[in-house]
Amino acid sequence: MEKITVKIDGMMCGMCESHMNDTFRQNFKVKKVSSSHAKGETVVIVDEDIPDEKLKEAVEKTGYTFISAEREPYEKKGFFARFK
Repeated sequence: MEKITVKIDGMMCGMCESHMNDTFRQNFKVKKVSSSHAKGETVVIVDEDIPDEKLKEAVEKTGYTFISAEREPYEKKGFFARFK
């Protein structure tokens, strides 16, 4: 699994966060998605990588500006993660 942090310009409120979360859920197969207008980012957990071009296309279709995307491996945290 992979964690992708997408930097986005233009989110101003909680409704913007909700709009971006819905956009990612509708356009990609995500395990988890969380947006923050204060940080200017959306963090998605996915099984397979999503190319920057597709991320940019989805973000900019909604009227926001795609700035960048950073990727890192994602490992489930929590009590049951150690019993894999």
